[in-house]
Amino acid sequence: MNKRTLRVLSVLCGLTILASCTLPAGNPAASVPPLNLVTVDPNASATPTPFQPAIESFTPSLTSTFLPSLTPLPTQTASATPTLPPTPTATNGPTSVPATLPPTLTRPQYSFYVLLDYSGHQLAVDQTIQYTNLTGSTLYDLVLAVEPNLYPDSFSLETLFLDGVTADYQLDGHRLTVFLPQQMTPGSTITLAMRYRIAIPPKSYNMPYGYLGYQVNLTDWYPFVVPYSGGWVLHEPWAFGEHLVYDSADYDLNLQVLEDGITVAAPAPEEENGQWTRYRLYGARTFALSASDRFLVSESAVGTVVIRSYYFEGHEGAGKGMLNAAVKAVGLFEALFAPYPYDSLSVVETEVPDGQEYDGLAFLGSNFYDQYGGSNRSNMVSIGVHEIAHNWWFGLVGSDQALEPWLDEALSVYSERIFYEFTNPNYGDWWWNFRVNYFSPSGWVDTSIYDGSSYRGYTNAAYLTGAYFLEDLRVRMGDRDFYRFLKDYAARYSYKRATSDAFFAVARANTSADISDLIQSYFQGSY
Repeated sequence: MNKRTLRVLSVLCGLTILASCTLPAGNPAASVPPLNLVTVDPNASATPTPFQPAIESFTPSLTSTFLPSLTPLPTQTASATPTLPPTPTATNGPTSVPATLPPTLTRPQYSFYVLLDYSGHQLAVDQTIQYTNLTGSTLYDLVLAVEPNLYPDSFSLETLFLDGVTADYQLDGHRLTVFLPQQMTPGSTITLAMRYRIAIPPKSYNMPYGYLGYQVNLTDWYPFVVPYSGGWVLHEPWAFGEHLVYDSADYDLNLQVLEDGITVAAPAPEEENGQWTRYRLYGARTFALSASDRFLVSESAVGTVVIRSYYFEGHEGAGKGMLNAAVKAVGLFEALFAPYPYDSLSVVETEVPDGQEYDGLAFLGSNFYDQYGGSNRSNMVSIGVHEIAHNWWFGLVGSDQALEPWLDEALSVYSERIFYEFTNPNYGDWWWNFRVNYFSPSGWVDTSIYDGSSYRGYTNAAYLTGAYFLEDLRVRMGDRDFYRFLKDYAARYSYKRATSDAFFAVARANTSADISDLIQSYFQGSY
C-alpha cells in the first residue's frame, strides 16, 4: 500500500472542552454543541504500543466451576424473592414512551421478565416476541438464533407457545426453527412466548459473554428472530469477526437480581416497575447487559443522552478519561452523522483483548485501562471511540457483519480519525501511524469474515485498508460532499440494513466525481 496523503483540518477545538466546534469550511451541517468534559492532560504519555491481535487463551480470575446442569432458582415464599410472573401475552406495546424513538409495532417486539442469580451464574427468563411478516414472502417457519446453545449444558428451553398454542420446533446448535401450523402471509403478525433457563458459562478472554468472579456479561443471550432475505439469514460462527445479522427491534426488559449490592450496566435508562427494574430500548439490534458487585461509575450527559462509564478500582482516572472521550464522541457524531439513536450510553470495562459494540453499550478491555496515561493518544480512547461509533454504523445503520463487515467496521475506524481531527488536530499523524500504518494493511476491503486467512489479515483488509479507502473517497469527493454523503447514508438506512451496493449508490448521489477507479482499486466486487 502506497503512503496516503494525511490531512489535518484546521479546526479550533479546545483540548478539554469541545465548544462551538464546526465542520470543515463550507460544510452545511450544524455546529457541535458545547459539552461539559472531564479534563485530560494533553501532555500525558501515550499508550506505548499499538493494539495487537487477541491472545489465544485466557483463564478468568476467580471463576467458579462450570455448572454441569441447571440448579433450581429460588421459589416464592413469604420472605423470598418473587418467581417469574406468568408467561406474558401479546400487548400493544408500552403505555408510555420515554425513549428517543417510540416503539413501532411492525418491528419485532421483545418483552422479557428476567431473574438473574448473579452468584449462581444463572438466568430464568420469560420472553415474548411479537413478529410481523414484512419480508414480502409467505413464511412456513421462523428461524431464531440461540447463541447460548453453543455452550454445553447452558441453554434449557422449557416451554414455547405460538399464539397461545404449544409449538413444534427443532433446536440444532444455535438455530431454533419454529414450524408454523399454517403459512404466515405478508403483513400478518404472530406471537411467540417461551420460558427458558441459562447456566451462564465462565468467560473466555476473547469474548465478553460469560462470568468472571466479579462480573457477569450478557451478550446475544436471548433467542431472536434472524432477518429474512430470500431465506433466513443465520451464518455459522467463525474464529474471528461477528457472524450474526440483526433486524432493528423494540425491547422491553424487566430485570430482578436475586441479591443486593449488584450494579447493572444497561443500554437504556432504568425505571422502577414494582419489584422489577425496567429498561426500554427502541429501534436497536441487540440488548446487552453487564452486572458487577465492584463497578465504579462516572456519569455525564450530552443533551438528554445519559452517558455512564463503568470501571473497577484502580482505574478511576481511566474511567473518567473514557467518560470524557465518550461525551466528545457522542456530541461530535450527532452533528456529523445523525442524532444518537438511544437515550443512554454505557461504556463498560471487562476482560477482553479489545472492545465489542452493542446498541447503547460497549465493552472495553481492562488492559486498555491499565495502559492509560491520561492522554487521548491511547488504545482506550481510540478503541472506545470506535465502539461508540458503532451506534451509528451497526446500531442505526445495520448490515451483514459476516459477509460485508467493512460497512460497519471501516466506517467505525474512520470515525476514530474524524474524532481526533476535531478534538486533537495535532494527533492526526499519530493516529494514522498508531492505528493503521503500523500494520502495513492490505487486502480487499470487501473481505468477509470467512475469506480472511487470519484475524490479522481480516482486520487489515476490512478495517484498516477500509480506512485508507474512506480517506481517498473523502479526498475525491471533497469535505462538503463527503459529510453530506454520511448524513444521507445514515438517514436513508436508519433502522434498516445497508449493503455495499447501497453505500456506493448513496455516495454517487452525493458527488459528481468519478469514484469507479477507487472501487476497482480497493474492492474485489463490482459496485
